[in-house]
Amino acid sequence: MSMPLRLVYSDKAKLPIGDHVFHSDKYRAMRDRLLVTGAFTEDDFLSAPSCQDADLLLVHTQLWIDKLKRGTLSTREELELEVPYSKELAEAFWYMTGGSIVAAEQALRNRCCVHIGGGFHHAFPDHGEGFCLLNDVAVAIRCMQRDGRIARAMVIDCDVHQGNGTAVIFGTGDPEPFPRASWSASLLAPRRTANVKTSANRDVFTVSLHQESNYPYWKPPSSIDVNLPDGTTDAEYMEWLDTALKVASERFEPELICYIAGADPYQGDQLGGLAMTIAGLKQRDLMVFNFARDKGFPIMTTLAGGYAEKPEDTVTIHVNTALAAKEVFG
Repeated sequence: MSMPLRLVYSDKAKLPIGDHVFHSDKYRAMRDRLLVTGAFTEDDFLSAPSCQDADLLLVHTQLWIDKLKRGTLSTREELELEVPYSKELAEAFWYMTGGSIVAAEQALRNRCCVHIGGGFHHAFPDHGEGFCLLNDVAVAIRCMQRDGRIARAMVIDCDVHQGNGTAVIFGTGDPEPFPRASWSASLLAPRRTANVKTSANRDVFTVSLHQESNYPYWKPPSSIDVNLPDGTTDAEYMEWLDTALKVASERFEPELICYIAGADPYQGDQLGGLAMTIAGLKQRDLMVFNFARDKGFPIMTTLAGGYAEKPEDTVTIHVNTALAAKEVFG
């Protein structure tokens, strides 16, 4: 018999960035909302410890770790973060990464776990970008591999922005041909085509669905990149996601899925340009969770971005992700 669905959360992972388009208080708000719904109790929440430097070194360079700990970033490095650096911020990212490691461990024990945090996919081995200091998902995967828990993992990234850091960390090999016949005829119409690219298989298979005309400008190759056109609707997004999941499962059999459930494909997001509704985003989550359950793949989830004009909309979308996980995994 499986255990109840667990969530990972730590107040120590609060990001001290002040008044910012990234409302870092969304994590606490999400936790409080989930408790109010009655879907989860205090006992369902696991605390997230700080990760160890040895864990970070599986992905990041010693020089970058030292810069974060000592506060010796260059002006350019600080500007690339797009959040105000502080040693307190760096410490929070140590906890945020620890939370993703715990979520991965818990998912392997109990099929599914949701981290109320994480998904910082723009962090590279030797620098940070786009609000991301450390790539928590990559570190969690490498920790599971180091400890002999898994050999292969799959990242399913549904943030509106491509996970350039993750793509670089796990990227090797030459592109493979993509089976065009797998796409539905309705989506091959010139008006609504997405620019799809693929790369060779790796020990970590990365799938990214994101807005093409959005950050980052340079998009290093994931295993599958679905570069979506502006204004992609719920129905169109779900078609692309369904096919991408089918193609990914034909090519790769992971022992763990890391789902990056960005809230920023939402039509009311300040940093996005897709046209998904709150209901559509929950359907997206349900599709990913059902895919993992039906295939028997353990899945850990992180939240990633969300910058809605109304911050409560971002919280609602994230809350729905946890509720979708509970709906599928119980």
